[in-house]
Amino acid sequence: MLTVTDLHKSFETAGQPLPVLRGVDLAVTGGECVALTGESGSGKSTLLHLIAALDTFDAGSIRLDGQELAGLNDRARADLRRNRVGVIFQQFNLIPSLCVGDNLAFQARLAGRFDAAWQTRLTERLGLGPLTDRWPEQLSGGQQQRVAVGRAIAARPALVLADEPTGNLDEATGGAVMDLLLDLVAETQATLLMVTHSAALAARLDRRVHLSLGQVSAL
Repeated sequence: MLTVTDLHKSFETAGQPLPVLRGVDLAVTGGECVALTGESGSGKSTLLHLIAALDTFDAGSIRLDGQELAGLNDRARADLRRNRVGVIFQQFNLIPSLCVGDNLAFQARLAGRFDAAWQTRLTERLGLGPLTDRWPEQLSGGQQQRVAVGRAIAARPALVLADEPTGNLDEATGGAVMDLLLDLVAETQATLLMVTHSAALAARLDRRVHLSLGQVSAL
């Protein structure tokens, strides 16, 4: 499903390149749930953004379901995100001008895979049935993250990338959101790569890999 080979990424800082990823190798099989851990600033979010085609890398290879991401133009990267990847951010990133129902349907509509029956089922599974007409600002943090999870899953992507999806939530709320995420990933047979600082959350996934000094190692 996902193969990352000898991946390098640097950022310009004060006119000098700052290496963040220094030859990352990672392979994730279809249907697998993998936790990505590492110290703050180790490049976990950078790696996720590169896999999601939200940024370009300096050297190496990312292959998603057989497609090489290197050299893709802006339109091709947008097509990949729309059709094959669902992204869940720590900061929710809901669209404030859309109600809950429209936020949930947004990704699926973009991908041309909106299914009203699935939308209804997903809404109920997420416990959002009474809230579909509300605006994001009227929701609690846990409710907003449930909308974010649903939006990412609604189009039934092959790969779900989650960047600290419970990082802004208390333990109980975060646990409930994690339960929903894992259940929906299993139901849709998606592959999950999740960044987390929590050893307890990482332990719930199939395996854990660790990013340190710009490289990934198994734990």
